[in-house]
Amino acid sequence: MVKAIFLSKHEDALRAEVRELSAQEFPPAEVRLRVEYSSLNYKDALAIVKGEPVVRQWPMVPGIDGVGVVEESSNPDLKAGQRVVLNGWGVGERHWGCLAQYAGAKADWLVSLPASLDARDAMALGTAGYTAMLCVLKLEKHGVKPSDGEVLVTGAAGGVGSVAIALLARRGFNVVASTGRSEETPYLEKLGALRVIDRKALSERGKPLEKETWAAVVDSVGSHTLANACASTRYGGIVAACGLAQGMDLAMTVAPFILRGVTLAGVDSVMAPLAVRRTAWQCLADEIDRELLRVISREVGLQEAIAVAPRLLAGQVRGRIIVDVNA
Repeated sequence: MVKAIFLSKHEDALRAEVRELSAQEFPPAEVRLRVEYSSLNYKDALAIVKGEPVVRQWPMVPGIDGVGVVEESSNPDLKAGQRVVLNGWGVGERHWGCLAQYAGAKADWLVSLPASLDARDAMALGTAGYTAMLCVLKLEKHGVKPSDGEVLVTGAAGGVGSVAIALLARRGFNVVASTGRSEETPYLEKLGALRVIDRKALSERGKPLEKETWAAVVDSVGSHTLANACASTRYGGIVAACGLAQGMDLAMTVAPFILRGVTLAGVDSVMAPLAVRRTAWQCLADEIDRELLRVISREVGLQEAIAVAPRLLAGQVRGRIIVDVNA
């Protein structure tokens, strides 16, 4: 028997509980993992608190990412004993996820964990850290250099924002953090932010073009924040968009794109090809400061993860929540 967060629906009433399941109750899979750690992401919290639209099939075990050891594999490329990371691919939405002691997956969903990362560090990064790295790689591919000017990170106290600040600061960029929680200023500065601004400056509908301020932007917020970030990005700059914490809408004009040559680059972490994933995880292993991971993250068990989920949705959780599925 293994423990899992189990989501079920009865007459439109959602129930989230820690339940013991037998391995036979899990859907069949090409690879079976003994999960060591998972994490609590925004999408996981939505699944636990609201169910839809994240959960597409019932019942469901949430958990969009995890790290663990291969127990069984019908694919010759993966052997028992290998430690792997799982992110995205509809896990925790259409397929049972990693907020459990056991998980199944397809072989081509899995990335071998770089040798220099341990299992806990992998989930201190998790989907948020991996997504942050994808954003940083977008900026790198665009040719952004530290000498080009300040880089804005929105949703700075969240998981993606926290890791993005640490990565960009390590690469020598002057990072400006946007947050609605001024009390997190010391935390953000410790991660490497040069200065911290109030998100109110970006969160209301603005002008088609604002003063050219940012060489680049990493945005996990969307809506008016993303529109204002684009409107205030310097000529030839880039905005990497990866989230929708404020909303999916985007009310803006084409002015930043046709008058300043700004690039709006979408960043998808769910269906990214395996080669891209491998690159991102190796870059994380090479670049992330392990001591900062201790600052960014805290650890909970499965039961506490259910309790923390509403607070995460309300923007009351900073950094990363690691879930020890064996606690």
